[in-house]
Amino acid sequence: MISIRKSQDRGHANHGWLDSRFSFSFADYFDPKFVHFRSLRVINEDWVQPGSGFGMHPHRDMEIITYVLQGALAHKDSMGNGSSIVPGEVQRMSAGTGVMHSEYNHLTSKPVHLLQIWILPNREGVEPSYEQKNFSADEKAGKLRLIASPDGKDGSVAIHQDARVYATLLNNGATVSQSLAPGRGAWIQVARGSVELNGLALEQGDGASVSDESKIEIVGRIQGDPAEVLLFDLA
Repeated sequence: MISIRKSQDRGHANHGWLDSRFSFSFADYFDPKFVHFRSLRVINEDWVQPGSGFGMHPHRDMEIITYVLQGALAHKDSMGNGSSIVPGEVQRMSAGTGVMHSEYNHLTSKPVHLLQIWILPNREGVEPSYEQKNFSADEKAGKLRLIASPDGKDGSVAIHQDARVYATLLNNGATVSQSLAPGRGAWIQVARGSVELNGLALEQGDGASVSDESKIEIVGRIQGDPAEVLLFDLA
């Protein structure tokens, strides 16, 4: 069964400096039908305006993945990390027993466009930790590139959950497929472009939950720049 979450049906908050779309309940937005999907708790699509950002704030017991689509996001945290996250890079922060961090757009001319992803951990109270890795366009072109996994397989960032996150770039007609083991589900998020998921049309910002399916097939359906899609394989 595939259930589509249309982009325009997501939660929305515009604070001027921050424009956000929420696939799942978040902050003041609550939808009892979309609190989480399995261990996937948050997918926020954010546009952070130039010279703005999130000041230091706390998190705990959450696996947080930042996936930048445009611009550069400056990160600082209480573990002593400081970095700039740009397209192609994936940042993972395990909040564990507690961490403070900030995210800021230091650019003066354009917003940062990103996906902020939270995955519920398989246990509480882990030691906070941080990773940031680059995955080139060639690694994702026409194939599913593993970017997050429980064991850091194939150079992916390591998360405390039985979940695997893949990224792909699909030109028109390019196809990727993924088998799902019995009992597992998947979430598909279209970061940009247009695709078909098992024959169903998905546009930029759309998501879809997949349950009781043995195979997922995603086909690019856009001319010009490739579609960019994240696939979450979830226990």
